[in-house]
Amino acid sequence: MMNNAFALLAALLMGLSYPTGLFELLIVGRFFTGVNAGIGICVQPLYLGEIAPRALRGAMAMGTSIFITGGILTGQVIGLNELLGKEEHWPILLCTTCIPAFLQLIILPWFPESPRYLLIDRGDDVGCRKAMKQLHGADNFDREWEDMERERVSAIGIKPKKPWQLFMDRSLRWQVLTIILLNAAQQLNGINAIYFYTDYVFEEAGIPDVNIPYVTVGTGACECLTALTCGMLIESLGRKVLIIGGYTLMAFWCICFTLTLTFQGAGLWMPYLSMGCVFAFILSFGLGPGGVTNILTTELFTQTSRPAAYMIGGSVNWLSFFVIGMVFPFIVTKLQQYCFLVFLVISVLVAVYIFLVVPETKNKTFLEIHTEFQSGDKRKASKADDGPRTTLLSTPL
Repeated sequence: MMNNAFALLAALLMGLSYPTGLFELLIVGRFFTGVNAGIGICVQPLYLGEIAPRALRGAMAMGTSIFITGGILTGQVIGLNELLGKEEHWPILLCTTCIPAFLQLIILPWFPESPRYLLIDRGDDVGCRKAMKQLHGADNFDREWEDMERERVSAIGIKPKKPWQLFMDRSLRWQVLTIILLNAAQQLNGINAIYFYTDYVFEEAGIPDVNIPYVTVGTGACECLTALTCGMLIESLGRKVLIIGGYTLMAFWCICFTLTLTFQGAGLWMPYLSMGCVFAFILSFGLGPGGVTNILTTELFTQTSRPAAYMIGGSVNWLSFFVIGMVFPFIVTKLQQYCFLVFLVISVLVAVYIFLVVPETKNKTFLEIHTEFQSGDKRKASKADDGPRTTLLSTPL
């Protein structure tokens, strides 16, 4: 709720920048918009993951990706010339950030605090039961309560960790490495490059310039549709299948897109193949990396380390977005269409890493997932020990 203050302040500053003629207000307003987005992308999936029943955790956590893509699509639609896309309307367009902020301030007071936070972090049994009844009904939370109680017992005497403490905890090294790689790859896998090329591809396909914004809306609708599809499939197929499949398909479409751009003049039909590659790449991204990354950040950590993990993952995600935004124009200048081969390598390497390291987390408790990572460390340690006297280590490396 406090985060909405940044959105409201940003809307006010950006709205005032036009009548006052002070472009500095626009810059400061955009800064506060970034603060709001940075906090929101960490806290929202964290809250959803903690309140969700185990069987629906993946589908509920997908709400973040669904509404992010829905927000992108909404921005593309209201940015059309027929709505708020004209020059005189841009202050109103930028001020629309206040609408979701007002909605949250009205609705969020009716939501309970996270039961896991109440029980494990604050030791508030009464408050936790009250929140569970509000979320699950009066008699439908016994299984969830048992899971939380086991996690609470395992966390006795352990204080919530700070981000730098996660790097020093060797029992969490693979989880930390995983969220860093996944969040970096989410921005460095080529999705931003695809959006960079869309206008060029649509122009080459013969679409008139005045119609390109409408086709661009189609890319937003495509990503939104895929996020919805991922939300419906994630509890049946599992996280690992979706994210590996998504990166594998993205690698394949990188090859196809490079070929179609290289032979763009080979025939009248080639630009349309490039268009098909754009939409296929976006579909593949939404089916895997776009939706599953945030869910894994929730599931790979227990209550005492999860908030710090989100701080690390969110920081890496936004930093990677900044880096690709600054570096990609130079990559395009040097490599031209072959820049997608770089994203091909990234996608393949991430898919291989997930296959080898990350366990399936579907329908498992946070403690079970944590134990799987520790068991993997112990198996590797036992293999590394010398001779037939090898024994399973009793503590994580």
